Amino acid sequence: MRLYPGDIELLGTVARMPFLDRLELASLSGRSRAAVYQRIERFLEAGLVESVGQGSELVTPTRRFCLTGQGVRRLASEEGLPVAQLLRTRPVSEQWRRLLLERLDAAAVIYRLAEQAAQFAFPLGLRWLRAAPMDALLELPGHLRAAVVRQGRTADRTGFAKRIRRLKQTPGHGAVLVICPDETRLRHARRLVAGPPAITFLALERDIALAGAEAAVWRGPTGAAQLTLREALGYALPASGARPERPLVRVSMPEPLDPGCTDASWMLPAALTTAEKRALDLVGDWPWLRPGHLAALLGVGRRRLTQLLGRLDELGLITRLARAGAPRLALSDRGLAYLARRDRTSVGIARKRWSPDPRGPGDSFDWRNVSGIRSRQLLRNLEHTESVHRFNSLLARQAREQGARLVQLDPPHRASRYFRSFERLRSIQPDAYALLDTPEGERGFFLEWERRAVRPATMAARLAPYLRYYATGRPLDDHGLLPRVLVVFEGELAADHFLRIAAAAVARAEVPLPLLVSDRQRLEQHGALGRAWRSVGRSIEHRAPHGLD
Repeated sequence: MRLYPGDIELLGTVARMPFLDRLELASLSGRSRAAVYQRIERFLEAGLVESVGQGSELVTPTRRFCLTGQGVRRLASEEGLPVAQLLRTRPVSEQWRRLLLERLDAAAVIYRLAEQAAQFAFPLGLRWLRAAPMDALLELPGHLRAAVVRQGRTADRTGFAKRIRRLKQTPGHGAVLVICPDETRLRHARRLVAGPPAITFLALERDIALAGAEAAVWRGPTGAAQLTLREALGYALPASGARPERPLVRVSMPEPLDPGCTDASWMLPAALTTAEKRALDLVGDWPWLRPGHLAALLGVGRRRLTQLLGRLDELGLITRLARAGAPRLALSDRGLAYLARRDRTSVGIARKRWSPDPRGPGDSFDWRNVSGIRSRQLLRNLEHTESVHRFNSLLARQAREQGARLVQLDPPHRASRYFRSFERLRSIQPDAYALLDTPEGERGFFLEWERRAVRPATMAARLAPYLRYYATGRPLDDHGLLPRVLVVFEGELAADHFLRIAAAAVARAEVPLPLLVSDRQRLEQHGALGRAWRSVGRSIEHRAPHGLD
């Protein structure tokens, strides 16, 4: 195949930014869409490029392209470079491709960001980073650079805070773009990034993936104003003092991609469908989930759920365990590694916390020998764990029936909040946090499912952290709204008793705590969004209609 100068430039763009789709390639190369589609077909026929499929909740299914070994040799020949030099200076080696394939869903969102920036800042380059605190660098005209940092769904506070500290110590960028998975973590990250050395802008991942370049979705570290990407990058300063990342020690020619070869862990992001990825995220968030509760959260029927779980089981990504007369689902060690590599978190820490495997070979399976510390705790308190899962499934089902959208549903390790009260570090540790988008607006709430708080002293101790939290300005700072606190008891008698204690505690503290109380029977009868809730000071006959409104 004869290559013209425009073809060499197009192959060079694919070499610098592997796994672009056709539309992104057109934007970043400055070629028309028709020309890119035509040339990609010719490259495929000549064996210079190959493709994998990719899709996620935020990115519609598409084909993504990279150079083959033959394409690497041809590009090196056309540019007059040794093949070894091309392998070391661009992310085209087999080792680099595996790293990017493991992060493919995250890379897709960052490519969408680059595509939007290229509409007003051309020519634009994107350089992937392997071990730096940022995921990539946007290289803008005028020697401007913007670091791109994506906070993964499974990233914890401590790990992400360390990344931000390392980022502030890393020179070579004039602005920072932080991509966050939800509103709560965006507000937390906003506090982390405030201050020098570089100006920082933050946006939600779903807004970047679904909104256009002119959408005002970017927020600065202070102030309420939202900016477009063009306005945000207009504040970038020339970069200086950049230190190049140390190259890979070993590089080799890329091997042919085989999307059907799911034994290779780096091919999983391309092999899994959007629904399968969504199911994995939910099982990862809620270990020991019953299949019926997973079906309610996904909004699928039994047949579709069987297909999804069969596929995930076949790939070795989930573990099934029968406990308390019902099957339970948890991520296997391979599933935990898949999520950790996607989100640039530690595989070892993920397995230490969440692995469902027994600690000793040949031991009978019991909660005592589950190797994951947090997974063991959830299995030990399985009745409480299942009660929270059931509430979540009721909430998801009723939200769909009422035309609401469950925007955010955080498990306990992400629902906790830390704050200072009278110079002491305090926290609340709810069983879940949910954010609903209803026709009347957004509604947020914490869930506390109580099984042991049956004595007055215990009830008061459960309530005290929330009184301290709501006495500060942090609830509004953390969420942008005032979340309700939902407390559910097993029986009506305990709920009545708690209401009396709560009324006295709230009056004594003079804190406007938006507290709602219910019990299991009322929830089963009315649902999580029905007339199941009572507020402080209201009798049983005067339940608050549609308690979350």
